[in-house]
Amino acid sequence: MSESQTAVATICQTLSEKIAAGLYFAEGRLPSERTLSEQFSTTRITLRESLSQLEAQGLIYREVRRGWFISPPRILYNPLQRSHFHAMAQEQGRFAQTELIDACQRRASDNLCQKLNLPLQSDIYCIRRLRYIDGRAVLYVEHYLNPQFFPDILHADLTQSLTDLYLSRYGIKYGRVRFDMVPTRLPQEASDALKVTAGSPALFITRINRDQQDRVIDCDLEYWRYDALQIDVEVG
Repeated sequence: MSESQTAVATICQTLSEKIAAGLYFAEGRLPSERTLSEQFSTTRITLRESLSQLEAQGLIYREVRRGWFISPPRILYNPLQRSHFHAMAQEQGRFAQTELIDACQRRASDNLCQKLNLPLQSDIYCIRRLRYIDGRAVLYVEHYLNPQFFPDILHADLTQSLTDLYLSRYGIKYGRVRFDMVPTRLPQEASDALKVTAGSPALFITRINRDQQDRVIDCDLEYWRYDALQIDVEVG
């Protein structure tokens, strides 16, 4: 092992032990890179390599212009359960919030028309939201709705659960759902919303939802921070 590799391994081990001991949890934030470089008597290049390795392990994360932070426990996500975001967080003793970015009617791409079983060039509703766990933005999501099932929904409070809104206002309940999950890199709009570097790793989930009459009603495109989520499924 080279001298630089040895230094990286030492820094990673030391910081991991300090994180495990709860040394930084009062603030939830690591010291600045300059301070850490001085503490370990190393260069910024070596330090950043060490921090990048810890980031890849999900132990820490970086926010643009704010520095490095300790990653909180991951949220457990079971796609077989039809629990909405806020209920899922509450069941795990976590606090969830939803921020509306924007909502509009727009012409759908051919790909979205296909997903929603609509004719080409159809108009759809697009709702973009940012979702938080314990005050930390973890999920950027784009909801695409078939307007014929949800008249005037754009005027509703879209920070609430769409699952509850569908049922209370339109009598629509979720039925079958199709999931597609792939690791990816955050696109610019998602990274801007989550305040992380563009191209950061993420879990991309496409969800196509049907209602109780087996009609395709909406499609969700979800970009999760890779260190915020743990898929947890038990099949009986």
